[in-house]
Amino acid sequence: MIRFPKSHRLHQANEFSSVIRFRCSVSGEFLQVFAKPNNLVHSRLGLIIAGKIERLAVNRNRTKRLLRETFRAQQRELAGLDLVVRLRCRVSQGNFARLVGEAEMLMMQLQRCRG
Repeated sequence: MIRFPKSHRLHQANEFSSVIRFRCSVSGEFLQVFAKPNNLVHSRLGLIIAGKIERLAVNRNRTKRLLRETFRAQQRELAGLDLVVRLRCRVSQGNFARLVGEAEMLMMQLQRCRG
């Protein structure tokens, strides 16, 4: 299994809020994705999967795993960006494939945020 190193994650609240305040975002049915240039050679990811939206921890964790894997697959195209992905609504079992497709599409749309 490929690891997701700490250097490729957003950790602190001020990192999340600075990406969100940058105001470059795209939205879909399930997700809202924010982006901000980070002046690094790699991209970083932050996930917001609220317990109010997805009550079961099993589903929250599965959603996070799918989104991290989607991010890993597109990391080269996203180099130099910080991303925050926020879940907008609950994802049912049958919609995980749609969630992954939407995440790929939204992440590619954020190329315009490079400044």
